[in-house]
Amino acid sequence: MLKFDNVCKRYPETGEVLRNVSFHLRHGEIAFLTGHSGAGKSTLLKLIGVMERCSRGQILLDGQDLSGAKESQLPFLRRKMGFIYQDYKLLQDRTVFDNVALPLVIAGYGHQEISRKVRASLDKVGLAGKEKKYPIALSGGEQQRVGIARAFVNKPPIIIADEPTGNLDPDLAMEIMRLFVSFQQVGVTVLIASHDISLITKMNHRVLKLDHGQLVSE
Repeated sequence: MLKFDNVCKRYPETGEVLRNVSFHLRHGEIAFLTGHSGAGKSTLLKLIGVMERCSRGQILLDGQDLSGAKESQLPFLRRKMGFIYQDYKLLQDRTVFDNVALPLVIAGYGHQEISRKVRASLDKVGLAGKEKKYPIALSGGEQQRVGIARAFVNKPPIIIADEPTGNLDPDLAMEIMRLFVSFQQVGVTVLIASHDISLITKMNHRVLKLDHGQLVSE
């Protein structure tokens, strides 16, 4: 599903941020990405989303080379990914329905298909009946669920989550993790960047640990 092969990333101003990183995530696998602040977690996630390009090495998603993709290919490649953020990144002036529907609108789906998929995704995350509400009317946990529903609505083969429980209390954080497990059970690969070691330990899934840009343990 996702393969890093000796990937390096160097910035002119700060030098090498990632050094010879190699790993392989299978279809339907959950893995955590952890490490100290500045270890390279955010850079690694940006490389997957092709928001940055690696300086050396190769990144494959479903056999397709991300590191060598043309700019014109990027919108289509990103449709294979769902992104979840710590700060939710919801459109505050749009309803829950509109927020979740956004990837489908961009992809050119028809109105009926959008409606069906959005409601199914909201039901999956426990927000059925809240599609007309605005984000400001929701709790932090509910807003994160909207973000998860948006990431999952098009059923991408991989979901990338950057500190998705960073703003949530332990009980809500565990609820969010159970959602990720439910996605895994339908074949979605999930990569979660997190510094919450106690939560990672409870989940008992594969852990990729970065230290100063190097993958030091699994």
